[in-house]
Formats: sequence, structure tokens, C-alpha cells
Amino acid sequence: MDTDKRGIVIMGATSGMGREVARLFALRGWRVGAAGRRVELLESLRDECPDGSVVISQIDVTAPEASARLEALAQKVSATAYLHCSGVGYRNEELDPEPELRTLRTNGEGFVRAVGTMFRYFAHSGGGRIAVISSIAGTKGLGPAPAYSATKRMQNTYIDALDQLARKHRLPIRFTDIRPGFVGTDLIGGGAGYPMVMPLHTTAVRIVRAVERGRRVKVIDRRYALLTALWSLIPRPLWVRMRI
Repeated sequence: MDTDKRGIVIMGATSGMGREVARLFALRGWRVGAAGRRVELLESLRDECPDGSVVISQIDVTAPEASARLEALAQKVSATAYLHCSGVGYRNEELDPEPELRTLRTNGEGFVRAVGTMFRYFAHSGGGRIAVISSIAGTKGLGPAPAYSATKRMQNTYIDALDQLARKHRLPIRFTDIRPGFVGTDLIGGGAGYPMVMPLHTTAVRIVRAVERGRRVKVIDRRYALLTALWSLIPRPLWVRMRI
């Protein structure tokens, strides 16, 4: 493998945005460490990418051993960037506890475990970039998906805090918070019934561009950037009365 290539670890590379982004990074000459729970999907990703460009590792971010496996994968590809695409979300207006708690475990506990691992890794390896796929859902609490929107807001705030922490200790770690709108993936059933659904490939291209250009916060796309700007201006007493 060419040691001059840039290295990136992508968590959640088995399907959806994570898989498409991993494929694009490999095609652009990056060494890609692809991680996720379903090993057969990781193997198929590796097989469809240029020879030797993708190294895979089966990792469940909710498992205690995830940190050690993630660090080992980062070392294998000499990672200078990390992209966190792992996440779940559910419409849950009935507040069934299991989907809410599953969301907290993956988007909360799993996110903190993985991102914290890479923060420590880059702190000791000479620096790097931590990028996360959060969501426009973190802008306001969305009634149909309470745990999802709450965990996405937590991710936005967590990255802000780590950015401040890195600068306080003069660590060469930089951050990118990518906030897509609705994308046509399995997470939303391909997009049926959702407004302004964006094509998967187009969204993935923009994600890759945001990471390579070092954007701090990137809302995808312009329509959603305008929408979330308007959301942020709506007073809470009015927001809670809106039908979303």
C-alpha cells in the first residue's frame, strides 16, 4: 500500500451515507479504514474499491471493546482523519422506550466512545481532523423523533466542546460538523413521504468535499441551510405549537 496516501477511518461504513462516502474516499486515493457492525457488508465494500485501498474492521460503537478496535484500525491506515457516520433514528410519537433508549445508546454513548477515542488518538499521534455526520434535526426538538433530535443536538454541542478543549491544550486537532437534511437512505425508508429528499451520491460528494476542505460546520444543502436558519428564529412558544 502506498504510504504517501492520506488515511481516514469511517465509522458506519456498512450502508447509506457511510458506505458511499467510504467508496468515494477510496476512489480519491485515500487509505480507508471502514468500520461497522455487519462484516459481510464491509467485505463487499472492500471488494468493490481499488485493491488495497480499504481495510475493514467489525466494530459496534456500543460495545466496550470498540475503543481498542477503533484505535487499531486507525493505526493500520495511519489515519489523519476520522468520519463518524454511525447512527440510528426512529419516528416514535408513541414514545416506545426501546427505540428511544437504542437511539441514546448508539447516538449518545457510542458517539462519545468513538469520538473520544479518536480525540485521544490524534492528541498522541500528531493531530488530525474529526468529522461527524450530525443532522439538521439538532437545530430544534422535532416532536416525531424526540431522542434522535436530542442526540443530534448533543453531538453538535460535544464537538463544540472538544474544539474548545483542543485549542485550550494547543492540540492540532480540527473538527467538521456536517448537518444533512433528509437523504434517500434506509434510515428514512428511501425518502418516501419526506420533503426535499436529497440523492445519496450527491450528498456523499458534498460530505467528502467538506472534510477535504476542512469546513467547520456544513449544512447540506442550501435549502436546508435556509430552513434551519429560519427555524432558529422561531420562538419556543410558537415552535411547540407547530405541526412538524
